[in-house]
Amino acid sequence: MKKLNNNLKPPFNLKTIFFIFLFFIVFVISAQRVGIPDIVDRLYEASLDLIGVKNTSKINEGLSRISKEMWPPVVESKKDINLILNFNATNLPLFSYVKVYKDKLYEINPDTLLLEEIEEEEIEFLVEPFGYLKLVFIKILESIEIAFWASFISIVLSIPLAYYSAKNYSPNSLIYFIARSIVSGLRAIPELISVLFMVLAFGFGPAAGIMALGLHSAGFLGKFFAEDIENADTGPQDALIALGASKWRVLKLSVLPQVMPQYVAYLLYILDRNLRMATVIGLVGGGGIGQELKGRFDLFEYGHVTTIIIAIFLVVFIFDQLSAKLRSKLIGD
Repeated sequence: MKKLNNNLKPPFNLKTIFFIFLFFIVFVISAQRVGIPDIVDRLYEASLDLIGVKNTSKINEGLSRISKEMWPPVVESKKDINLILNFNATNLPLFSYVKVYKDKLYEINPDTLLLEEIEEEEIEFLVEPFGYLKLVFIKILESIEIAFWASFISIVLSIPLAYYSAKNYSPNSLIYFIARSIVSGLRAIPELISVLFMVLAFGFGPAAGIMALGLHSAGFLGKFFAEDIENADTGPQDALIALGASKWRVLKLSVLPQVMPQYVAYLLYILDRNLRMATVIGLVGGGGIGQELKGRFDLFEYGHVTTIIIAIFLVVFIFDQLSAKLRSKLIGD
């Protein structure tokens, strides 16, 4: 009978224990630096508040106050008729009407230095029952357009970048290095940083958002496309090369049929990502619904914020369902 090998290496040695200890020290220091103990403490307070053990929690107080102010969602719009140029009471927009609101006027008492109500002023407003909903729809449509055109620009830019970034198709190492550097550079700059520069170049609005998202997405697509070209099965490629086919013909007949299903998945992902990011870049001047969201937050009009959030959720949800169906038809998942 063969003897059992008793010279098994221990699962842990001094080197492993040292690195585990070092990782633990770094983990603890990092947790202190970024405020993890404070996060845990506040979540613990919130849990005690929810079960009735503790009566106060900063998290629950803040969320409760905001949630009350965010409901109900605002769908109507109203505007002081004195601010409407050439207002005509006999030619109102469809379903609109004029309503009188009372506004309190205050004055500082010179003796007490306190604000005191002096009178009530009646102000006429033009009320459109679905006016704000219409504005949100227009802004959401603008965000969708930003996402679409940004994705289109990223596809146009990524095709040549992908070809020259693929090591087995790039003409030489210098072009390969340059193409890879461009792809890495585009991908390395976040959209929120890129859009700040684009605002300086194109001004506030959709153009800055389109360019920021388009350039950043081109970096991702260029990398993904190039890696799939490099990893494609070389057998069919070698056969076509042996028959004297050019690189472009080999790419068309051998590589593209292999990578196309994955390319479709990448494109749908980029479009979905750009749709969500089109909302975020609007916060810093990139156009779309994000600018409206930022403005309402700054004015503490949380009912309007709720309307915008619901609209964003519906658009993302609908697009997710459509992209899933499109993906299943195109690549047979």
